[in-house]
Parts: sequence; structure tokens; C-alpha cells
Amino acid sequence: MHKTTGYSHAAKAGGFVYTAGQVAQDIEGTIVGRGDIEAQAVQVFENLKAVLASAGASLDDVVKLTTYTTSVAYRAKIAEVRARYFKAYFPPNTFIVVAGLATPDYLLEIEAVAACP
Repeated sequence: MHKTTGYSHAAKAGGFVYTAGQVAQDIEGTIVGRGDIEAQAVQVFENLKAVLASAGASLDDVVKLTTYTTSVAYRAKIAEVRARYFKAYFPPNTFIVVAGLATPDYLLEIEAVAACP
């Protein structure tokens, strides 16, 4: 089963929900927080919540994250924002620094795997 929201796409298979990478784009397609890693991280986690919900899951169901960012200097701020969304449990996270994302305005992209409730 595949679910699509204004943000992105999620697929449900084998008891798991797999999300496409979420970026700092709102439901209208506008980039949020140009040059501001904290604003982008908040938008990314809000998008993750929405796309997971579209597939019947929540952040509480996440068992794995993969984080792509354009600078290692953003690591602490991304972790700070992530802690606002994962209060009791921090899912394993792979942190990857890349030369660039789909557009130069994106500083961050996160994909998730959730165990389907």
C-alpha cells in the first residue's frame, strides 16, 4: 500500500512503513527556513509526522532514521530539534553529510522506517 501527502510518499510493507526523504517544504510546496537549519529541521519532523500518519503510523513507531545534511556543523541543532519530537526513545539514526541535496536551499533530508502498529 502506498500513501501520498502534500509532503511526500510512504509505503507500507511487511509490517513496516517506509517514508521517502522529507525536506523543508510545506504542503503548498514552499521551502521553509532558507538558510536556517533549525527551521528546516522543525519542518522536516512535522512532515515526517504527517506522512507517517497518512500510512497509519506515528513518530512513536519509528525504528530507524537516516539523516542527510549538507554540513556536519548542523549536527547539534538537528539533534536538538529531534529531541523535541522523540522524548522517550531515540531511534537509531545514520547521519550522512552530502555535497548537496535536490535543491541548494535544502540543508536537511530525513527518511524514516516505522514498525506498523
